Amino acid sequence: MLSRVLITILITSLLAGCGGGNNSKADKETTADEQKVYKWRMVTTWNKNFPGMGVAPENLAAMVNKMSKGRMQITVYGAGEIVPAFGVFEAVSLGTVEMGHGAAYYWKGKVPEAQFFTAVPFGLTAQEMNGWLFHGGGMALWEELYAKYDLVPIAGGNTGVQMAGWFNKEINSLDDIKGMKMRIPGLGGEVFERAGGTAVNLPGPEIFTSLQTGVIDATEWVGPYNDLTFGLHQVARYYYYPGWQEPGPALEVIVNKEEFDDLPEDLQEIIRVASRAMNGDLLAEYTARNNAALRELVDEHNVELKRLPDDVLTRLYQISEEMIAEIPGDDDLARRIYESYINYRDGVVSYSEISERAYINARAERLIKQDGG
Repeated sequence: MLSRVLITILITSLLAGCGGGNNSKADKETTADEQKVYKWRMVTTWNKNFPGMGVAPENLAAMVNKMSKGRMQITVYGAGEIVPAFGVFEAVSLGTVEMGHGAAYYWKGKVPEAQFFTAVPFGLTAQEMNGWLFHGGGMALWEELYAKYDLVPIAGGNTGVQMAGWFNKEINSLDDIKGMKMRIPGLGGEVFERAGGTAVNLPGPEIFTSLQTGVIDATEWVGPYNDLTFGLHQVARYYYYPGWQEPGPALEVIVNKEEFDDLPEDLQEIIRVASRAMNGDLLAEYTARNNAALRELVDEHNVELKRLPDDVLTRLYQISEEMIAEIPGDDDLARRIYESYINYRDGVVSYSEISERAYINARAERLIKQDGG
């Protein structure tokens, strides 16, 4: 009996010892994983510390560092510091750097359907875009598309409805666009070309000089907040609205997929959560800053604020609908992206009519009456 008890105790001890050894090894691996510091580089399409879009990646890096308690350190580089503005996609895809921040429509020459994930003329507003991405299937399609290029895309900001742009002559009809060279990227640029103009794709840092020297005749950039910072009112007279070409342009954080997959799960989630926070905060910043900037442009710099004529907007809309329907071609994924976007847009418009638009119109009418208008 005693011998059986001793044998039982011995076996139990051996098993516990074996288990303890495995746990100890696992604990050591977990500890080592938690202590490892990841130092990444992030390139952007923006000027270093440019208000709004240029500062947002810096805020993201600081947030990730804090949330990870220093385990994830991201150094941000502006356009041209490591790669040119339009070289961000390729640099991250090839693994030259780990992360990037920009706008998907800048890569239209390489990935035409990526433009749906920035802005479609007469398409989704910022609020609607977030709805499509996060709750309408858009994000899954974006991830499927970018996986072909070894990238993980994450929504990384939105500027809200932009302005139609800066011009040195009045736009009274579509004839005034013919022959005009305008900096206007993405699908908006393609619509502009079909309307008779010439679209030029320039990164932000080159816009002022190009407009000043006559390389381009007109430009769109973002909105009052950033346009004032760039000093575009110094080289153009007329400021037109609405921003038909970019009603809710989404920005993107892109991460090299191999590098992302090698991260511990908690750091992966930290990058996603921090990007989601930046996505909302950037829109809030533009909503707050554009108001004061527009007043300064009009009241202090005598900028002439003008609305595009209805017939011009109608024709641009018609061209846009025809053009974006051609993008998918025979590509299955491109077709699914197009159908998902258009179906969501057409569905959300009906609700917007009785919610956002109805409320904004009602508010405007009463404020005008209140002010004696």
